[in-house]
Amino acid sequence: MAKEKITEIVKNVLPAVVTITISKYLTIYKRQPLGFPFSGFEEFFLIPKRRKKVKIGGGSGFIVDKNGLILTNRHVVADPEAEYVVILNDDRKFKARILARDPINDVAVLKIDAKNLPIVKLGDSSKLELGQKAIAIGNVLGAFRNTVSVGVVSGLSREITAGDPLSRTKTRLRGLIQTDAAVNPGNSGGPLLDIEGKAIGINVAVVFLAENIGFALPIKTAKKALKEVKKYGRIRRPFLGVRYVPITKALKERHNLPVDSGALVIPEPYPGGEAVVKNSPAEKAGIRKLDIILQVGKEKISLKNPLEESLQKFKVGSEISIKILREGKERKLKVKLGERE
Repeated sequence: MAKEKITEIVKNVLPAVVTITISKYLTIYKRQPLGFPFSGFEEFFLIPKRRKKVKIGGGSGFIVDKNGLILTNRHVVADPEAEYVVILNDDRKFKARILARDPINDVAVLKIDAKNLPIVKLGDSSKLELGQKAIAIGNVLGAFRNTVSVGVVSGLSREITAGDPLSRTKTRLRGLIQTDAAVNPGNSGGPLLDIEGKAIGINVAVVFLAENIGFALPIKTAKKALKEVKKYGRIRRPFLGVRYVPITKALKERHNLPVDSGALVIPEPYPGGEAVVKNSPAEKAGIRKLDIILQVGKEKISLKNPLEESLQKFKVGSEISIKILREGKERKLKVKLGERE
């Protein structure tokens, strides 16, 4: 890719890339001076002083609708008690409303009250090829806005466990684009672009202690979320209504199960943790405790293709075929998927 082409792409896209700041009210404490006979122990006697708004983090995002819709990562805006402010490339600031968070795919849709904004056009992540050029843009380390890095698509359909330092949670992400374009903390939520300047992914994670390994969510996932938000005002996710554990070879041997893959429908050890949720699509279809779900549609359930991920490929209200194993016999059931609350 010629240097002039990269410069042109960056010039066109930068106005639509935003910085997202995260602030929260925290209680500030002060030491209580106690004097004799407690001298030396003041640090153990802290009292609340006041609440102060503190910036606790930042990320990136990009505008996809001229009326203020913004795509970013779910983990960037995960704290429901925090305040999020979007800073545009021209330094205008807007308080952001979180329209939807998708914890499975780590996508979030934000809205700011602004009109006639520049946008990033969305590309086609289903046609990516290894070695094609990729450009990452974002807000690095919460301090260096409009940072650009160039590389190639170095892997497809990658799977990682991403950690969120703020919420201290971990999320399993699948189907990712791997790139050697530098992706750093703070880049999360920014666009990964192709040679046409269209977004092919959302930068999501970097592997620490490794060089030139970054990951992005394919834009097709975000397109689906965006379409749902525009139509329904939320991200709708299909709901089956079972609790289960993925079957592994070790689990098969330990419990003498007939198969080494699939999803074993089993209750969780707390009140209300029934194996099959009452009045759910699963119960209406006849799925029972200790059934093993082998297949959803035409896809077999395995560790690489877990039940939850397989269900996300269908729309709410779809009638699908599910193959189960019950008491040594395979059965096919018809299930009409509901909507996850």
